[in-house]
Formats: sequence, structure tokens, C-alpha cells
Amino acid sequence: MSCVPRVCKRAQSTIASALANIKSSKQLISPSAVPYIRSEAPVTFTDNESKRQRRRLLERPGLIGIKRGMTCFFDNQGNRLPATVLEIMQNEVVFTRTVEKEGVNAVQVGAGYQKPQNVTKPMLGHFRNAKVSPKEYLADFQVMYKDNLPPLGQELKADHFKTGQFVDVISVTKGKGFAGVMKKWNFKGGNASHGASLSHRSAGSTGQNTTPARVLPGKKMAGRMGDERNTIFNLEVLDTSAEKGYILVKGCVSGSKGSFVEIRDALKKHGKHLINESKY
Repeated sequence: MSCVPRVCKRAQSTIASALANIKSSKQLISPSAVPYIRSEAPVTFTDNESKRQRRRLLERPGLIGIKRGMTCFFDNQGNRLPATVLEIMQNEVVFTRTVEKEGVNAVQVGAGYQKPQNVTKPMLGHFRNAKVSPKEYLADFQVMYKDNLPPLGQELKADHFKTGQFVDVISVTKGKGFAGVMKKWNFKGGNASHGASLSHRSAGSTGQNTTPARVLPGKKMAGRMGDERNTIFNLEVLDTSAEKGYILVKGCVSGSKGSFVEIRDALKKHGKHLINESKY
């Protein structure tokens, strides 16, 4: 007599389906059934795109002005305010840069006029492509979006900024030449009593003992003073005139009279450029 247990038909079908699933799971998948995915290079910390994303960029370019001096301005309340006159002369778009080609969205603005005989041939071709006259000063302004790039040859006037707006002014400070530590770094100076021979305005000891036996980098010492780029933030625009070509800003601006300055929207007040205009 056989001892093999009997299995019902329902159990037999369940076992057969389980074996079929096991066999199907072990089958190889055709490579053509897997979708193709193109791998992209990872964005590194030092490439142009990551640098551009880390910067706080504005939505439009700025202007180039000429510092003409300081004056006083009276508002509607009768308050007397110090003001700096910035002349806007022949500001035109010379060149535009895009992320696809140069890795950044920027606008090159030119100001002033220069005689063609004083300009090199490559720069003459550069100005000819934009259909503008040779410029005396060029400046690049980075913008956030490519759609905000103005066309070549477009003239930007003083009404680019509005009364009551805040702007940043970038300029080069006055050069003071070679200066000592008391003038450059506001050192106290040496002892002015008896025994201090020819060391009243000297820096004193600048090095250490045997360890490290050298002057560490960054030590405040005598050297050239001034002639550096300086940015003054959040200057209020008191008055503008596109016909006369000037911008009046509240406060002082670095640099000598007749020097070129770069004017842009206030970077630290992004999105809050305009204030109440009733005070003007």
C-alpha cells in the first residue's frame, strides 16, 4: 500500500504558480528593457555656476558716473543734507555675457568719450560691433537672469534710478603714497620722552624671538596707502535728472573729483529699493 499523501487540485495549482513565479524571478532582464540615463558631471564648489549661485545678484545693471564734488540739498521739510553730484555721461551697453558662453550673465557698460586715435584696433572693433563711440571707462555688472540683458547700443540715462532709492557706489579711493604706521594704521607711536632717539613715529618691534624667528604675514607695517576699490552701501538718491544728466546722492563718495564711479541698486536692500517719495 502506498504511503504518498494525496494533494487536492487547489493546492497543486498554488504550488505550480509559486514555482512559475520563482522561475520568472530568476530570469535575466534584457538590457534593452532598461531605460538609458545620461549621467551628468556633479556641480563642484569652485566652478562658475556654483560661484554664481552663491552670489547675491541684482536684476538689472547699474550706471557709470563721474564724481563732480559735494554740495547741499534741502528737502521738503527744510532739512539741509550733504550731497554728492554724480554726472551720467553717455552710458551705453557695449557687450553682454551669458552663462552658456562666459559662465555668467553680465552687462558691460561704457561711459565717456575717447578719441579713436587713442584706442587700440581690437577695442575699436569691440566698440564697432556694439555701434557705439569709443568709451573712456568700462564696467561689468552681473545680473540674475538672462532675460534682463539689454540690447547692444542701448543708452542708459540718469532716470535709471528713482528719487528715494538706495544705491551702492563703488569707486577708487585717493592715493596717499607711502605712509607710516601712525598715518596708515593709527598707531600710537613711540615714547616721546628723553631717550627715544629718532623712534617717535616708528612701528617698534615687528618680529618674534627664536620661534618663529620671522615676521608673520599680514603684519601692519608702513606701505602704500589708498588707491583701493571701496564700496559705500545704501546711499539715498536725493534727486535725478535725465535731461541734465546727473544723480544726487546723500553723503560722501570715495575718490577724487573727476574720477569714475560705478552705481548699482543697493545690494543689502534687495527688494526694498524705493521709500516714501513725499519727503522730496
